Amino acid sequence: MNLFSGGGDTAPDLKTLRTRRVGHVLYVELHSPATGNAVTEPMLDDLYAVFSAPPPETRVLVLSGAGEDFCLGGDRGEFASMVDLDPTGSGVRVSGDKARRVCELITGSPAVTIARLQGKTIGAGLALALACDLRVGADTATFRLPELALGLPTAWGGVLPRLIHEVGAARVRELVLTGRSFGAAEAHALSVLQRIVPEGELDEAVEYWAKPVGRRPTAALRVTKALLHSYGAPTRLADPSVLDGELMASVVAAAHYERERAEG
Repeated sequence: MNLFSGGGDTAPDLKTLRTRRVGHVLYVELHSPATGNAVTEPMLDDLYAVFSAPPPETRVLVLSGAGEDFCLGGDRGEFASMVDLDPTGSGVRVSGDKARRVCELITGSPAVTIARLQGKTIGAGLALALACDLRVGADTATFRLPELALGLPTAWGGVLPRLIHEVGAARVRELVLTGRSFGAAEAHALSVLQRIVPEGELDEAVEYWAKPVGRRPTAALRVTKALLHSYGAPTRLADPSVLDGELMASVVAAAHYERERAEG
C-alpha cells in the first residue's frame, strides 16, 4: 500500500499521525494532542505503515508531536484494558513486539531521521526519539523514564540498550532507578539531544539539518546510513530488546498472580 500516492497531505488511512512532504523531506507528526500524543496500538500501526514504506525519494524523515508535548509515553488506559482482558500478558507481549519493530524501522530507515522535541518526552516517547539519528529539543523540554515506579520493566521499543549505547550504563542506571525528570541541558550533556534551542526556533533547527541532508545523493546517503548503523552495533552492549514484549508480559502476569494470592 502506498500511503503517499495522493500528494503531500496526510494519507486518509492514518488516524493518529499527520504527514506532509516537502521535496525530499517527509514530516511525520504524532497527532493526538488531547492525550499528550500517548502511544496507542493505532499509533504504532500508523507509524509502522509510514516508516515501512516512505516515498522512495525520501532522504529525511522528521518526527514531531502536536501540541505542548512531544509524547507522554504509552497510553495507560489502553495498557490496563489489555491486562484486564488477559492477565497472562499476551496482549502486552504482542504490543511490545510491535513497538520494537517500529523503533527498529526508524533506526534502520535509509533516510536520516530527525526528532523534534518540545514539552515532555516520557517513556515510550523517549524510545521513539532515541530511535532517530538526530534529536533537537526546546530548551524547556524535559525527559523521564517512569516505568519502574509504575511497576513495569524499562522494556519498550529497545529503549534501554539504545539509551545505554548513547549515554553510558552508569548514568542510565541512575535515570532508570530513580525515574527522575531531567531537562534539556542535561539531555544535551548526556547526548540524548545533539542540539537545544528556544522552542520558537525548533523548526529552523530542523531545517538546518534537513536542507543539506536533502541535497545528498540518495545512494551515498543510504550506504552511509547503513555504515553508521553497522559500525555502531558492535559498540553496543548485548541487545536483548527482542525480548521486550516477553519481559513486559512476564512482569504483568507475575503482578496479577501476586494480587490474586494476596486477595485469596
